[in-house]
Parts: sequence; C-alpha cells; structure tokens
Amino acid sequence: MASVGPGDHPVPWAMQIAVLVDKARPAGHIATCEAAARAVVSLLDDPRATGGEWRDAVEYWRDGRIRKLVRRARGVRWTEVHELPGVTITQGLAAARAFIPGPVDPLPRPLAKLQVEGTELPDDRASDSGEAIVRIGISPLIDMTTGKSAAQCGHAAQLALDTMDADTLARWRADGFRVRVERIAAEEWSADPGRAQVIDAGFTELDGPTETTRAWW
Repeated sequence: MASVGPGDHPVPWAMQIAVLVDKARPAGHIATCEAAARAVVSLLDDPRATGGEWRDAVEYWRDGRIRKLVRRARGVRWTEVHELPGVTITQGLAAARAFIPGPVDPLPRPLAKLQVEGTELPDDRASDSGEAIVRIGISPLIDMTTGKSAAQCGHAAQLALDTMDADTLARWRADGFRVRVERIAAEEWSADPGRAQVIDAGFTELDGPTETTRAWW
C-alpha cells in the first residue's frame, strides 16, 4: 500500500502504466520511458479525460498526491490489460499502456497480476526521437530502474502538458506527443534547471524527496 501524505485521499489513487517486456525482442530503456510518457499525456489529453466518461476519475486523482506506477507485462498478460480502458502508445519495439487512475487497492485483476518492482530493460541506445518538441532529462545524480524512470518521465510529461502555452501544446499534440528522453550530463544538470522539475516523494527506490527528471520545450 502506498503511503498517505497531507492532502492525499484516504485510499491513495494512482495512474497505472503497463510496459511491454518481451524477452525475445526487448525494447530499450530510453524508448520505453518515451512510450510511457507519451501514453500518460495522451490519456490526460483524451476527450474522454478532459470532458467525457474518464473526467471524474482523472480529476479525483489530480486532487490528491499524483502517483504513477509502472508494471511489466508480456504475452497473454499484455493482451489481458487491454481489456481495461486506457491509451496505448507503441514506439518501435517499445509499448506502454496508461490506464484511467483508480485506487491502488484493490486493483482490477489484469493489473494485479503484473509485477511493479524491478522492471529493467537494456540501456543500449540513445533516443530516436529527434526534433521532439519536449525533451525530458533524467538526473545523472541517481540510479533508477526502467520502471521508476518511466514513471518519472511520465510525471515530467504531465507537467509539460499542464504548463505549456496553447500554441506549443497544439504543435505537440499534432506531433503525437513525442518526447526525447536523455540522461543529462552533470554539467548541464547543474547549470540548467529546465522548465519543469519532478521531485519524487521517495516512497519507492529513492530515499526521501529527490529530483528525478526535468523537462524543456
């Protein structure tokens, strides 16, 4: 069970994200983080979330502590989670599905079957998302698994969605919400704070409040 903090709901809510983990053809760490970030923003910008049948759930989640939990799925488990409402983004070998936020307990059975800890994918290549409107930088000061990194990139993308101007948002939307995820060099990290910063509460993997990602656009 996730911890409850000031201003949080009695039963914490989270946006669950499933990422595809294929043993035979695994996607890379960076591509998976990018797909997860795009899935988060695509769901939040979906008309069903802004004014349709998903709106109440999304707004209730936004009113508490914003949590995103990344789970890994393969084979039939990946197929099963598509029974639940959400948005899937496929990017090369990487794929991620973001689901309508809901209570962390109990979970719908297809999600409850998926493991949430220890999701790690090969960190073997840089981003293919050149010229993306939004750039997300991962802190060089900490180590995070792919699952944790994907959740933090989702947070950064959400902050970009919530704070950018309307013209930039329209261009980003038209570009399919592509993002470019990078591991930022220590020199740049110390010199450029970005336009949005994500401070993780430290409930999983990290020890206490920690800056994890930044976004530029």
